[in-house]
Amino acid sequence: MKDSIARTTALLSTCALLLTACGGGTQTGTAGNTANNTTTNTTATTTTSSVVPIGIAVAQTSNVALLGQEQVAGAKIAEKYFNDKGGINGTPIKLVFQDTSGDEAGAINAFQTLINKDKVIGIVGPTLSQQAFSADPVAERAKVPVIGPSNTAKNIPEIGDYVARVSAPVSIVAPNSVKAALKQNPQIKQVAVFYAQNDAFSKSETEIFQQTVKDQKLQLVTVQKFQTSDTDFQSQATNAINAKPDLIIISGLAADGGNLVRQLRELGYTGLIVGGNGLNTSNILPVCKAFCDGVLIAQAYSPEHPGEINATFRKAYFDQYKKEPPQFSAQAFAAVQVYVEALKALDNKSKVNKLPLPQLRTELNKQILSGKYNTPLGEIGFTPVGEVVQKDFYVAQIKLDKDKIQGRFTFLK
Repeated sequence: MKDSIARTTALLSTCALLLTACGGGTQTGTAGNTANNTTTNTTATTTTSSVVPIGIAVAQTSNVALLGQEQVAGAKIAEKYFNDKGGINGTPIKLVFQDTSGDEAGAINAFQTLINKDKVIGIVGPTLSQQAFSADPVAERAKVPVIGPSNTAKNIPEIGDYVARVSAPVSIVAPNSVKAALKQNPQIKQVAVFYAQNDAFSKSETEIFQQTVKDQKLQLVTVQKFQTSDTDFQSQATNAINAKPDLIIISGLAADGGNLVRQLRELGYTGLIVGGNGLNTSNILPVCKAFCDGVLIAQAYSPEHPGEINATFRKAYFDQYKKEPPQFSAQAFAAVQVYVEALKALDNKSKVNKLPLPQLRTELNKQILSGKYNTPLGEIGFTPVGEVVQKDFYVAQIKLDKDKIQGRFTFLK
C-alpha cells in the first residue's frame, strides 16, 4: 500500500543527488525516442537547485490536443500565480512540458524524459486514461509521484502507490447528466449509446452510462461503437436514429464526439444529447458548430464556484483567453496547486532543495496524500490509494449565441 514507500527512504537517502535546475523559463519539449528505454536514471548532475521542476505531460498535438491545450493553459496560469506568491517558501517552481501526443507511446516517452532527463519531482498527466494505464507504471517503477488531471476511468489510482488524481471518477460524475436530461424531458423512455471502443476512458464511461440508463428504468435500444480517429459516422448514426431514441449518450473525445453530434443532427435527430467528459471542452464548438446547441455534459468544475482562489483563477483565465475557464484547465491548475502546497508543507519540515531527489519524491508523495487543498474545484483531498475526495459537481448545457457561431457552457441550477 501507499505507506510501504517509507521503507525505501533509508536506502535512497544515501544517493548523492539533489534537484537540478532545468534552465530558462517555461518550455515546451518533445520526448525523444525512449519508448524502449526502461532504465530509470535517478542521478543528478548538480548539488544545488534554484528552482523546483514539476513535469507536465499532456497532449499538445494530435486530436487529443483539443483537451491538452486547455491543460497547458491551466498549468501555466498556476505557475505564474504560485511563483508570484513566492513559490516554495521563496524557491520558484518551474513547469517542464513534454508532449504526450494522443497515444500510449507518446505518453511513455514523455514520462521517461521528464523522469530521467528533466529530473522532475513529480508529474501532472497524462491527458487520457488510455495513456495513464501505460505511462503511470513507468513513474511507479521510478517512484515518481503522478497526479492525473483528467484521468477518470476506473482503477487509475490503483495503478500504483505513487499515482493519484484530481479528476473525479466517471462513476460519480457521469450519472448527473442523465438525471439532468430526465429533468428537462421526463418523457424520455428510449436511449441510444455511442462509445469509442479504442479508448479506455470511453469504454469505462459507457459502462457507467449504460448502468445509469438501467437504474433510471429506461430502455437501452442500441449501442453503437466507433473509433476516436473516425470522421464518418453515417452508418452508426442512421442505425441509432432508426431505433427512435429519446436520448443519445456519447462517450468519445472532442473531435470525434463533435463530428458525431453534427452528423446526428444533420440526419434529423432532434432529441437531447448527453456528452461524456471527453466532449467537455469549448474546443468542441468549432467541430459541431450550431449543432452543438443543447448538448448536456456533467462537470467537476464551475467557474461560479465560490472561493478566492477560483475567483483569481477565473479572472486570470478570462483576461488571457476572453472566455470562462473550462474544467480541464481548472483541474490542471489544481494539480499544480497540490504539488506546490504539498512541497511547502514538506519544506517546513525539511528543506526540499537539500533532500536527495529519490527521498524528496518519496516524502512528497506521502505529503500529497495527507493534505487538504482549497482549489478552484473546491476543497479536495485524497484517499489512502490516491483517489480524489471532492463534493461539488455540476451539469452544463451548451448554449449558442444568436449568431449560432459563438457559444458557451451554461450551468444548470
